[in-house]
Amino acid sequence: MARRNDHSREELHEMALSAAQALLDEQGVAALSTRKVAAAIGYSVGSLYQLFKNLDDLCWQLNARTLEQFQAELNAISAQQPREIILGYGEAYLEFAHRWPHRWHLLFEHKSQGSDIPDALQGKIVGMFEYLEAALAQLFPQSDADSLQRSARTLWASVHGIAVLASLDKLFLNQPALEQQMLNEVISRYLNGWQQEKMV
Repeated sequence: MARRNDHSREELHEMALSAAQALLDEQGVAALSTRKVAAAIGYSVGSLYQLFKNLDDLCWQLNARTLEQFQAELNAISAQQPREIILGYGEAYLEFAHRWPHRWHLLFEHKSQGSDIPDALQGKIVGMFEYLEAALAQLFPQSDADSLQRSARTLWASVHGIAVLASLDKLFLNQPALEQQMLNEVISRYLNGWQQEKMV
């Protein structure tokens, strides 16, 4: 077993998060534990608790990493028109859920043991929605902030529902590119409906 002074605090922190992420990717949310992470890096559980308050804290920091990764992918979307941008965000969400299912599930399945979500993580969650709100604001510049926030979350909830059902193989239709078709429909019909309301 390694000694605490074999690595700096920063190195040990990175080692622990990388090991936890690998464990998550390989075995899923239920496999995460401080004992397994400590064993993977060759340190004691006590050493791990010098870096993280508890398992909640470890999971929150993993979720923060996941959101940073996802936001980097949103930044890489090259579409110019707001409708194309919004569709690109939806496609990126479905693709991310397919590629990193356990990271994605941890974002929604982890239940804290009575601790509040840290402000830093809350900020990253809000930041994720701000991408969508900004694109919606381009389409509907007269909309107030409350409407944009609500609509961003409505669209996200719809796309998230498609992702969840697809991950469970519960879409109940055997059609090619079904998720993409559903994504196109839910986004285009929502935006068309909002546009028609604005024209009335």
